[in-house]
Amino acid sequence: MITLIKKASSFKNRIAIKSNGQNYTYNQLLQQSEHVSACLLQGKEDLDQARIAFLVPASFSYVTVQWGIWRAGGIAVPLCEKHPLPSIKYVLDDTKATTVIYTEAFEKLLSPLFKSTHIQFIKYTDIKPKKCMLPTIILDRSALILYTSGTTGSPKGVVTTHANIEAQITALTTSWEWSKNDHVLNVLPLHHVHGIINMLSCALWSGACCEFLSKFDPKAIFDIFLKDEVNVFMAVPTIYFKLIYYFNELSNSEKAKISEHLSKFRLMVSGSAALPVSVLEEWKEISGHILLERYGMTEMGMAISNPYNGIRRPGHIGQPLHGVSIRLADENNKVVPDGTPGEIQIKGPNVFKEYWDKPEATSNSFTPDGWFQSGDIAIFDVDSYQILGRNSVDIIKSGGYKISALEIEEVLRTHPMIKDCGVVGIPDLEWGEIIGASIVLKSGELLVENLTSWITKKLPAYKTPRKYIFQEDLPRNVMGKVTKNEIKKLFT
Repeated sequence: MITLIKKASSFKNRIAIKSNGQNYTYNQLLQQSEHVSACLLQGKEDLDQARIAFLVPASFSYVTVQWGIWRAGGIAVPLCEKHPLPSIKYVLDDTKATTVIYTEAFEKLLSPLFKSTHIQFIKYTDIKPKKCMLPTIILDRSALILYTSGTTGSPKGVVTTHANIEAQITALTTSWEWSKNDHVLNVLPLHHVHGIINMLSCALWSGACCEFLSKFDPKAIFDIFLKDEVNVFMAVPTIYFKLIYYFNELSNSEKAKISEHLSKFRLMVSGSAALPVSVLEEWKEISGHILLERYGMTEMGMAISNPYNGIRRPGHIGQPLHGVSIRLADENNKVVPDGTPGEIQIKGPNVFKEYWDKPEATSNSFTPDGWFQSGDIAIFDVDSYQILGRNSVDIIKSGGYKISALEIEEVLRTHPMIKDCGVVGIPDLEWGEIIGASIVLKSGELLVENLTSWITKKLPAYKTPRKYIFQEDLPRNVMGKVTKNEIKKLFT
């Protein structure tokens, strides 16, 4: 039996989910997810790993659909609420989904597909209370297909088993000391491992409460924080940046009140993108917390984390989580010595099963001796790992040097007029690549010659940008990650 769902029976009367102003117990979650299972099975004994897609907002309904699919023996394929129809159709076609469960809010979006495909579409409100015999699910069954963000190519479906998910959950609940007394506010989209595993599944595994806020709103987030119920918060750097900006516009009395409540939190985490040191330091001033940075991917959940108890070093991602093995390797998959940049490679029960229907891509992502190749470059510095960037977009190869775009971005963000930035490599016949920087200003105008003069005092010449563009904001995907290939196009 799926351990996550089995454990819910131990917490039947506890609040599992808060959404849309209502509380839902673990018992209600078990009952409603069984109704979803019965609707999907339609008298069959087992879905036999049929792909069931669903377009449901972050809510109690979302969780019941996810659990209902799993309990019926299907593979859950969560769709992104913010994706246009062609992106949704790509996932449906790629997974060969047999069924889509949706809520009324997405009926108009999906309606062009109702008669043009052989997919069965089920509106959530049409699911009736019904009990059924549920199949026995073994842990090595495929459970979930999540799609990569596509920042470096076409999105691929990452298949994880129930055993993979269990390993990902237990690594985090152990390392971050989750308990049934925790209450997490989940403001992230639920088609991504950050929201699904790190928050929702870890909370439900522990008997804790997961509260959903359907739409990002800094005021609403702070208002919830002031109730003194939430004690765990996780977000991407973009969200922390927006919360800081909102906080700085408040009166001194409002700031003091919020800071007092934030100081009572047990844990605050940042992930899914590199956390600028400037954001970490400003949030520490506001909340009294040093954000816990961690490292993971769709293909493995979380693999490396700063300690829950212990020193967290800005710009570092910490040490391997329990049960996860990490090594840094060169282009020939040979382990590099400490202090030398290398690709992060991972082994462990948390690592995904395969890319859906892409055996060659799956094979190419592992070394001959079974290590998953992340494509991310890091160094081991003193006692923890430090990310230098993604090999394809964050490591710039110029004039024989390998240069970290993230390092240059950290320096640029210290300029008093710069709000944010994105650094990329631009193809160049002479140098291989030259450095380009997209700049977002706080206000006013900044002359390129003045910026060039300033940064040459901060970085060696081979690390200084040769070209600049100025934008109102950086291009991002739905998780807040900067899409650097889009920035590259602006230069080329």
